[in-house]
Amino acid sequence: MLAIDHIVIAARDPEQAAKDFGNEHGVTIIKGGKHDNWGTYNYLAYFRNDCYIEWLGIYNEVIAAQSDNPLVQLLVRRFEEGIEGVIQYALRTEQMNDFIENLQSLSVPFTGPVPGSRERPDGSLLEWRMLFPEYGNDVLPFLIEWGKEKNTPQSDSLINNKAIHLISTNIKDPSNFASIYQLSFSNDTAHLANADLQLSNGLNFSISYG
Repeated sequence: MLAIDHIVIAARDPEQAAKDFGNEHGVTIIKGGKHDNWGTYNYLAYFRNDCYIEWLGIYNEVIAAQSDNPLVQLLVRRFEEGIEGVIQYALRTEQMNDFIENLQSLSVPFTGPVPGSRERPDGSLLEWRMLFPEYGNDVLPFLIEWGKEKNTPQSDSLINNKAIHLISTNIKDPSNFASIYQLSFSNDTAHLANADLQLSNGLNFSISYG
């Protein structure tokens, strides 16, 4: 079953944006790391239901502008438009190859799997791969599959005792969305492994936790 993995917030200054959020909501924030191949870096907040928020920024605009990673391309576009805030989210899977076969059977184009990695502050390496389905003008969530190391903080004390239990997202074609992600919706809501995903009419994602 798919799970909410993380929510991506575009931030010119990820450290400050994350600290402001943490102070406002009583959430512990930690430094993530740099993505050398993409020119980006992040700060993170982990939650008890195995998901997290990522504040993503750019430290090298030349590298970011040349990236073929759809998430980095989206980040660059949003900054060019003067937009900061929630721009994307990832759904976690352990069967990415099955989703690739499903997209191929539906004739839905996609980018990936795109490999990713970053070095943690303690020097350990996180690795993952991402799959980006493409359908019309919708910004669809991407699929992520982690490698041997799970993306968790290196101390349980850094996991916030709160849960992100609902994400609302604007999708113009719910039927195709359900087919792409192999989800069942009832009253515009799909139950994921660790949260609910709700289809709405808004252009932005709304996050509730508690």
